[in-house]
Amino acid sequence: MRPITYDAPVSANLISDSLQAASTRPYWLEDAAESRPRFDHGPDVPTAWDLVVVGGGFTGLWAALIAKQRDPGLKVALLEAQSVAWAASGRNGGFVESSITHGETNGRNRWPGEYETLERLGIENLDQLEQTVADLGIDCDFRRTGSLNVAVEPYQERKLLALDPAEIAPARVLRREEIAAEVNSPVYRAAWFDPRTNAVVHPAKLAFGLARAAADSGVEIFEHTKVLGLNADAGRVAVATDRSILSAKKVLLATNAFPALLRRYRLFTVPWYDYALMTEPLTGEQLDQLGWKGRQGMADISTQFHYYRMTADNRILWGGYDAIYERGISAAHDQRPETWRKLARHFFITFPYLEGIKFTNQWGGPIDCSTQFCAFFGKAYSGRVVHAAGFTGLGVGASRFAARVMLDLLSGKPTDITELEMVRRLPLPFPPEPFAGIGIHLAQRSIDLADHNDGKRNLYLKLLDKLGMGYEV
Repeated sequence: MRPITYDAPVSANLISDSLQAASTRPYWLEDAAESRPRFDHGPDVPTAWDLVVVGGGFTGLWAALIAKQRDPGLKVALLEAQSVAWAASGRNGGFVESSITHGETNGRNRWPGEYETLERLGIENLDQLEQTVADLGIDCDFRRTGSLNVAVEPYQERKLLALDPAEIAPARVLRREEIAAEVNSPVYRAAWFDPRTNAVVHPAKLAFGLARAAADSGVEIFEHTKVLGLNADAGRVAVATDRSILSAKKVLLATNAFPALLRRYRLFTVPWYDYALMTEPLTGEQLDQLGWKGRQGMADISTQFHYYRMTADNRILWGGYDAIYERGISAAHDQRPETWRKLARHFFITFPYLEGIKFTNQWGGPIDCSTQFCAFFGKAYSGRVVHAAGFTGLGVGASRFAARVMLDLLSGKPTDITELEMVRRLPLPFPPEPFAGIGIHLAQRSIDLADHNDGKRNLYLKLLDKLGMGYEV
């Protein structure tokens, strides 16, 4: 078995020097700190609401905003245990993917009969998100760049070059010399470029813009208000918080990676920790060496993949590869120096001419992983409470679609999207501990072996595929 490209040696001193002064605060939240809106309504929270949204990330913000757009007279409260966008919505790579199924292969494998519809809905969702950003005047560095996915192994190159150009249009395959002219790296063998399916954004600025727009529309946002539990109460739902008990006609839960408030859904997600680095701004000379004038969102097409993109001020975000399973949510898990060192090594293998550049930020955070690797939906209390989680890392765009689904479910009237099998069918739950941890670690080891061995999946991965719990790019 020959070593994968990213096993190449890099000077330990180069890695340590590049990370020496890096802040452990997410770059996006640090960069947008002065523009963060604050919502302080004092110690008292009014008790009666038409809709209570729990969670101040993208899913909750989109849901609250869209609910008011649909019915301006609705009395809506959004409750956030800490501050808006402090969790995954302020820590991600800033990729806005059109896919609501975590990629075409995953979508076709799980919902072959409706995949064409799901693909269309995903592209429409991205179009509508872009239009909303423009209509609301949200200054969030939104740019429709398309996606550039690179082959870094011979078997990946063979896979791309075997595609029929007529069948994949308007996407296209770039051969080695074409990708080298687009973005300069010695590890690239070929690439897949799709102009339709990806945008990049400053995620914290987008979240803060959505929060301001929601507040301007009449949504009451209560930060530092932790929801402790729910209970049915005479045709309404009692929402117990650490400040008071609210009474709502309907409740929308958007807590994602955190333990579900509805106990029945707690085995449907596990937290994966993801990590990223951000460089200092590149110089003009470095930009000339790099190329990347299209500033496309990029990833390699291994199952363990890196994702990376350029910021508006010419920094490179570099993340992914390691996905670390933890049994619970803890701020201590956000810090993982061994993964940051691994990412830095891979960065300098990919862009060796950037030797000497420094990383200004290194951070991590949890992703809500489901066994179908994209969002699922649930209901409780006779349809008065809805739940969504399980985005598995592609939530910036899919969160808006999920918000629409949940609001349609709360309406009680079937719509085109509530009738989708993807919406109606729950994925398989994870087994309880210790079996979940054993199974996940075995899957991670098997995926690593496959990425090192021409993508060949072993018997365990094939079993997971058969059970509907596998993932393949």
